[in-house]
Amino acid sequence: MNCPRLGQPLFHQARYRSRVSSSNAAVFSRCLQGPLLSFWSPPTHPPLRRPFYVQSSASSNPTSPLLQQQLLQSPQPAARAAALVEPALSLWPSRSSRASLVPPPNNTRHFLVRRYSQFAKMTVNNFTKKHKVTVIGSGNWGTTVAKLVAENCAEHPDTFEKDVQMWVYEENVTLPKDSRHFDASIGEQPQKLTHIINTYHENVKYLPGIPLPHNIVANPSLVDAVKDSSILIFNLPHEFIGNICRQIKDHIAPYARGISCIKGVSVTDDKIELICNYISENLNIYCGALSGANIASEIANEEWCETTIAYNTPVVDRRDENGRPVANGESNGNDVANGHSKQLTPLPLDYPPLDHDEWALLFSRPYFTVSMVSDIVGVSLAGALKNIVAIACGYVEGHGWNMTAKTAVMRRGMQETIRFANEFFPGQIEPSTFWEESAGWGDMIVSCTSARNWRCSKLAVERNLPIEEVEKTELNGQKLQGISTTREVCSFLRAKGAEERYPVFMAVERIINQEIKVEEIPKLFK
Repeated sequence: MNCPRLGQPLFHQARYRSRVSSSNAAVFSRCLQGPLLSFWSPPTHPPLRRPFYVQSSASSNPTSPLLQQQLLQSPQPAARAAALVEPALSLWPSRSSRASLVPPPNNTRHFLVRRYSQFAKMTVNNFTKKHKVTVIGSGNWGTTVAKLVAENCAEHPDTFEKDVQMWVYEENVTLPKDSRHFDASIGEQPQKLTHIINTYHENVKYLPGIPLPHNIVANPSLVDAVKDSSILIFNLPHEFIGNICRQIKDHIAPYARGISCIKGVSVTDDKIELICNYISENLNIYCGALSGANIASEIANEEWCETTIAYNTPVVDRRDENGRPVANGESNGNDVANGHSKQLTPLPLDYPPLDHDEWALLFSRPYFTVSMVSDIVGVSLAGALKNIVAIACGYVEGHGWNMTAKTAVMRRGMQETIRFANEFFPGQIEPSTFWEESAGWGDMIVSCTSARNWRCSKLAVERNLPIEEVEKTELNGQKLQGISTTREVCSFLRAKGAEERYPVFMAVERIINQEIKVEEIPKLFK
């Protein structure tokens, strides 16, 4: 299925990327003008110069005859193709009273290329199964991720099953009388959190005030939630991941793939392991990592931000442009380059592939920009270690020092983060991850100026309380990742005799343990 004008497979040319430019849209338009698809677009029509997208009001019917007619009569060939390729288009929300074709702002993701890419791949491969998605964890961040993933699953039914399972640690919750969900017939009797989420479509305890998509299914059974899922998204405090893996090890699909949204590392006195690698080794699946300059409450409110997803597609899952496996018959399924030493079960060919395109399709939203990379180690370590630096910055600000003092801590903290990565994971990182990606400096800046680790350590100094006490009063039962990460990392550094090379990390632990005071920090750098 080649495009004669470009000499490349059609779906490969139109393949979705996390950012689609005008030139990509032009390639798509030229493909549509080829003889293979000439019935969609007269070959004499000039190529599409600018991408477009469809706007409609929230009440518009995506399959309405009006929209269908507008698309078919459009002078833009890509629009006419959309009307024929996929009548039930997913529409971008707008305040417009009727559907219309409008040019997007510069660098806006061109959703039609993405949707056409999915159509083309389905045409070539005839996938008979869809990916079932499970989010493991339902705290503030876990529920937020479930929300954006569920929105995309509903919009892309050709690739994902509509319903998203979200495992919820069952709790009893009492709705106050001033709650909009208060039921006088129930009164203030405790109710199951899963019942509240599934009935009112809101996580009233961990993400209050945010309406959730109706295709999120809160499930109190971890084993049932992960059953038959091909995509597992891990989102819970890192100290619980060991117990979670033990519970689901014998109950997940052998070909499942994962993404860890957990900001932490698994540490013993003589070994440090990335959470995604821990998941991979203990469940015998492949797992990538997500991290970036984003705050759960802002994403939940659909305030624009960005993130980085690191995923290095396993060899056994890689396919050529015709959908055939690229691994030869001699491959034993091992993926040592990906940090996975055991034999992986390939993703069945009747599922759509899981590579950078599909992960971006699952996580990208108009308010959540995704950058795909392959640097698992860099993204994971940046996401874990920045929490230590964030606590240091909160201490500094709580003490009353100015922005220049915080900047000094951030600079030194980033130096120690990169030093740690190079010393204990030699040759396994891409330096550009720390300087160019959201998971690097971007996440460091956000975490050190507005996130929960910074906020709680700042309050600890202002209130003259241990940070654990502030954690109890401010986080509604949730845990600060920075405290446990600090203690585990510093224990590892002591075991390696490397304390002197990491003064910021060690200072944070000593302040948490109330061994030194914040004002002693500058002395540590002399």
